[in-house]
Amino acid sequence: DPMYQYSLTWFVQLYLMSIKDSTKAKDLAKRLRFLTDHFTYALYVNVCRSLFEKDKLLFSFLLCSALMKARKTLDAAEFLFFLTGGVGLENRVPNPDPTWLSKKMWDEACRAANLPAFAGLPEHMAQHTRKWQAVYDHRTPQELTMLPAPWGDKLSLFEKMILLRVLRPDKVVHSVRTFVTANLGERFVQPPPFDLAKVFADSSCSVPLVFVLSPGADPMAALLKFANDRGYGGEKFDSISLGQGQGPIAERMIAKAKEEGLWVCLQNCHLATSWMNDLERICEELDPAAVHSDFRLWLTSYPSNTFPVAVLQNGAKMTNEPPAGVKMNMLQSYLNDPVCDPEFFNYFEDNNQPEKFKNFQNMLFGLTFFHACVQERRSFGPIGWNIPYGFNESDLRISVQQLKIFFDEYEDVPYDALQYLTGHCNYGGRVTDDWDRRCLIATLENDYGAPVVERPKYRFSPNEHMYVPPPDGYQSYLDFIGALPAVLPPEIFGMHENVDITKEQLQTKTLFDSVLVTQTKAGSGGDTGNIGEVAAGILEKIPAAFDIEACGKRYPVLYNESMNTVLVQEMQRFNRLTTVVKRTLGDLGKALRGLVVMTTDLEDVALNLGIGKIPALWKKNSYPSLRPLGSYITDLQQRLAFFQQWYDEGKPPSFWLPGFYFTQAFLTGALQNYARKYTIAIDILSFDFEVLADESDAVTQVAPPDGVYCYGLFVDGARWDRASGCLAEAAPKVLYDRMAYMWFKPAVTADIDTTGTYTCPVYKTSERKGMLSTTGHSTNFVLAVQIPSAHPENHWVLRGVALLTQLDD
Repeated sequence: DPMYQYSLTWFVQLYLMSIKDSTKAKDLAKRLRFLTDHFTYALYVNVCRSLFEKDKLLFSFLLCSALMKARKTLDAAEFLFFLTGGVGLENRVPNPDPTWLSKKMWDEACRAANLPAFAGLPEHMAQHTRKWQAVYDHRTPQELTMLPAPWGDKLSLFEKMILLRVLRPDKVVHSVRTFVTANLGERFVQPPPFDLAKVFADSSCSVPLVFVLSPGADPMAALLKFANDRGYGGEKFDSISLGQGQGPIAERMIAKAKEEGLWVCLQNCHLATSWMNDLERICEELDPAAVHSDFRLWLTSYPSNTFPVAVLQNGAKMTNEPPAGVKMNMLQSYLNDPVCDPEFFNYFEDNNQPEKFKNFQNMLFGLTFFHACVQERRSFGPIGWNIPYGFNESDLRISVQQLKIFFDEYEDVPYDALQYLTGHCNYGGRVTDDWDRRCLIATLENDYGAPVVERPKYRFSPNEHMYVPPPDGYQSYLDFIGALPAVLPPEIFGMHENVDITKEQLQTKTLFDSVLVTQTKAGSGGDTGNIGEVAAGILEKIPAAFDIEACGKRYPVLYNESMNTVLVQEMQRFNRLTTVVKRTLGDLGKALRGLVVMTTDLEDVALNLGIGKIPALWKKNSYPSLRPLGSYITDLQQRLAFFQQWYDEGKPPSFWLPGFYFTQAFLTGALQNYARKYTIAIDILSFDFEVLADESDAVTQVAPPDGVYCYGLFVDGARWDRASGCLAEAAPKVLYDRMAYMWFKPAVTADIDTTGTYTCPVYKTSERKGMLSTTGHSTNFVLAVQIPSAHPENHWVLRGVALLTQLDD
């Protein structure tokens, strides 16, 4: 994060304060222990208040692991394995029970055996699969108390966390909290609450106070109240929102305040990028001897690369975030203006319109619940929103005001107008992804429509807690929200219970990636011998480049067969990728032997090989992939083998859809063949879809008369029920399901019947979001397919159901 900046001067100052404030003792050992404890906690508290909530546990873990490594109580190889799962290209040891033990879990277990503490682990798992399955199925595996003997007794707490990483990575964050508590104490996992007075006490006239903003939070109300409490309200407090032309005005404000001892707040510094150099100069010129001692400079800014680093390093930083959870979010909405204003809330009651007053309260409750839902869906990652939008209080405020205006001006509630303004304008104005827009509108229709008014105690979901309470005045809503559970299940968002696992896995992945970023290259890159072995192993696995000239002769450009062109172009793309992979690995081998200079690109390749990630140079020339290095190389081999088989044996009867580098070209080729065969304009054609009930070779190994058979897709958020031939709810703890063969049948768009189907987007990776490439296609979204469904479409829309061409493992 660009706002996480700390200077050595600040660190030394904090250290000197600890020497002064820590408990004194005559005994040197005691004095050093008191000093260490005091400084460690002071560092934690001071850094924590400038971190976003998502990074506070990360900092605790970094602090704990750094101290333990310095004391030689944490093994570096085990720490690296915990973060990466080890690096390996191919595991030849057979999986003892694939029904519950996934390939990723088994591969990591086998690689863990290379650590002394885990010698013999794969053999033990193979002999006692039921005991290890009990660990996997346990409701609270993070307690680490159910490990089979002898592992439960002989492993340290950190080594048990490595086993948890292997078997249940979704629970790793819970175990990290336990680990920090065991080694540093409970207070290091309980960040101190936001305290403006304490931050102010640490500031001075020469130290600016910086609010680091996040969507949905505005610290100005708290700051104005604090200023009034301190006697700096009214004329003693000036504020200005920065933007074009506001810099000189702000400078004059500061000059006046420095002389008279006033407070100045410059809001939204991230919007005035051209004026940031001036702000840095002004802050550097804040000399305590020349500035009034009561002067304070307050700054607010979203994270920005243009914010002056010097100001961040030497200022007093604090984060301000919106409340987490549906309960706290709704409570905040009711405590904020204009909902909290009695004149606003009771307007229709005061005007003797009891029916309108009742309906208005119901719709207002639905709107605040909708606002909480769209914010909380962000925590579930791409299955919640493809892009995490910054919905905030201003979106709710304008929607609430419009709700009151429409109720005031119309006798009948204009639901369509309210939904359009709220869904397409106020909130929808931020939404840039069409599939996210569909989800937003589906959420709105569920939470903010006629049923909210017409059905007593309307339920937003099957959950017993979330319904519209009887309209009984402002306080009754505060009481109802206050009585809600602190944590509500995913079903209130219309999502499946499995998304809790997805959410926790995402948190674990973020934690691992963030820790790896903070490690020095020497500490996380592994030894050069191991890197050289990995590089040599990859070079052995990459076959020779495709002979494009021979392929062009064997599969020439034909009017009636566009797939020939698709094959040649795919081979060219893969040749570019394998050429880069081979060249960089060859150069890296020479650089490790000292024969050539180790360039920045080669250093990045070496670092990523050491931690099992795809190097940036490869990604630049590759198809999208979120796989770890070993799995990526295996996947690349399979793709190359698919096209080699196509070249050797002719066009396949069924196509492995994930194997294509540029999937859209293949799909266009299929449409083009049909258009030329029947002399129909290609721009009026689309695909109709049929999921094959019979997946036997007798069907799939014979090409269809028109269109193509495709296989290899995965259902995310649901499963394909082969018995009923339609989408069904996902099985517990099963996040992805293999999709059946699909027949992509070209047809005139106007003739395609989509009744009883779910329009399901297909993505290349689970990240879902992509960029618009130079071809005019998304780098991630492929196409939308129609899948038979017994449920209404919105049921699956709210669940975030999509098809993926590849998984992350």
